[in-house]
Parts: sequence; C-alpha cells; structure tokens
Amino acid sequence: MHHLARPLFGNVPQSTVYGCPKPQSPNQRVTLNSLRQKHLACEPITMVTAYDYPSAVQVDTAGIDICIVGDSAAMVVHGYENTLPITLDEMLIHCRAVTRGATRSFLVGDLPFGSYESSSAQAVDTAVRVLKEGSMDAIKLEGAAPSRIGAARAIVEAGIAVMGHVGLTPQAISALGGFRPQGKSINSAIKVVETALALQEVGCFSVITTIGIGAGPYCSGQVLVYHDLLGMLQHSHHAKVPKFCKQYGHVGEAINKALSEYKQEVKNKVFPGISNTPYKISEGDVDGFMNELQKMGLSEAASAAAAAAYSRTWEDVNRNSY
Repeated sequence: MHHLARPLFGNVPQSTVYGCPKPQSPNQRVTLNSLRQKHLACEPITMVTAYDYPSAVQVDTAGIDICIVGDSAAMVVHGYENTLPITLDEMLIHCRAVTRGATRSFLVGDLPFGSYESSSAQAVDTAVRVLKEGSMDAIKLEGAAPSRIGAARAIVEAGIAVMGHVGLTPQAISALGGFRPQGKSINSAIKVVETALALQEVGCFSVITTIGIGAGPYCSGQVLVYHDLLGMLQHSHHAKVPKFCKQYGHVGEAINKALSEYKQEVKNKVFPGISNTPYKISEGDVDGFMNELQKMGLSEAASAAAAAAYSRTWEDVNRNSY
C-alpha cells in the first residue's frame, strides 16, 4: 500500500488551501501543512489516541504528531465490548478534555457510529459540532460504502479536514463478522485500495491505513491506542493485546503495585505519616477546641482530639530533636 501514501491531501489544490511550506520548530502547533512537509520528506508520521486531559498532556509532551480522540474510548475508557455504544455527546466530552491537554499535536476527532450515516447533512452537522464544540482540527470517519464516501465529500466541501479510515473498520464489525483484518486476499486488498482512492478523490487529507495500524512498516506513519502501547489495562477484559501492537511499557503493573502499597499502608496505619500531615491546630487552641467539644456532649471526641494533639506534639518534639 506504500504507493497510496503519496497524495496525502487528496486532489484539493495545495497552493490555495495550504500555502507555501514553512519551516516548523519542534514547539509549534502541528498543522496540515507541517504534516504535508513530513510526508514529502518521507518522515514517518506518529499518531496516538488520547481520551482525557492527562493522556493528552502525555501524548503532546512526547511530541506525537497527531492526537486522535478515537471512538475506541468506548472500549478502553467506558468498558464496552466494541466501539458502537459511545455517543456523540460522550465523544465531545473526551474531545474537550483532550483539547485542554494538547497544545502542539494536530487533533482529530472520531465520528461515532450513528452520527453520520443517515445523510450527508447529518454528517456535516456532526462534523461541525466536533470542530466547534470539541475544538478539534479535523474529523475521522470510517468509509467503505458509497454513503460514507458521500459523507466525506460533503464534510470536505463544508471546509472541514477529513481523515478517512479503510481496512478493518470497527464500526462495521456486525457486517465483517467481528474484528477481522482486511486485505488478506486479492479481492479484499483491491477493495481496500479502491476505497482509499475514493476517499482521496473526495479530498480526505489522509487515510488510515496509509497511516497504519497493523498495516506493516511500509506506511506514511503509524497509529496505536494509548492504553495498548503503554500496557495500561491488566484485567481479564483487556488481557489480549492486539497482535500488531508493541507494548512500550507496563504501566498497568505499576498502577496495580502503587494501589496495593497504598492499601497496605492505610491498613497498617503507616499512611499518612508526619510528612503527609502538614496541617495542625495551634497549641493555644487545642484546649479551647476540646472544651467546645465537651460542651457539645462529644466527650469521646474530645478525648480522641486530646490524644491526637498529644501524639502529634510528641512526634514533633522527637523530630526536632534530631
């Protein structure tokens, strides 16, 4: 599929839309123009999903070119079995959170299942919301059927940048019979090529799978799901990592270890210690506070407060004696 990567921005006149290429510093916001420069220089484009402020900050800080708010949030954030249940309103919440965390990466918002299939008008309305309410730079839609191609065309004509998606399209799992790789036979591979060319023809600026996820090394770039590449999810529901994914960390194990240590320290009354308890009532107010508790009929609380104050004072003395 490497030969498909050349016309990354479709047939839209580049001189009128993108202007002349300009050098970009590492800290500048990634734009369609800078992505085009990388593509023309045969520099692989990096793309990772993000779904909230913390993940967006991490993706952005790492210098990832494209941050995509994927409908995969349905699975890795909301815990569904597939991507179909997530709604547009839920996607917009994720988009807004990512926007607050990413200041450099080019932001792409996924159109969720059911938000663009009915008509081109519905597709444009949804795309407009993703840009206006979600503050994305572009949208992504899955396309193979003529209606999806028509939706992509209408959105592009509305002045919105569109990323296409061909091959294994998760929103079509009911028709595909599950998460099944595409392009493994002659007919299937030709269909992938034809769909990619059709999306290019209507003006899509890029297409997954020429930015590949499981499509091999001969692509214009690569995309992975944030949780997969970090090894975040360890429970049985997500125990199986896709074969095409490389885990660059085992964050889930580190999280589990930290939570277990926290639980044990609370259980054993080790946490919080002195260093984690910086706030205290002044010694002059302790007696007054205990007297007020006595007046309220809270004698047991007064006794506990006295014991705590004495213990804290004694610990302070011991600490200051060193």
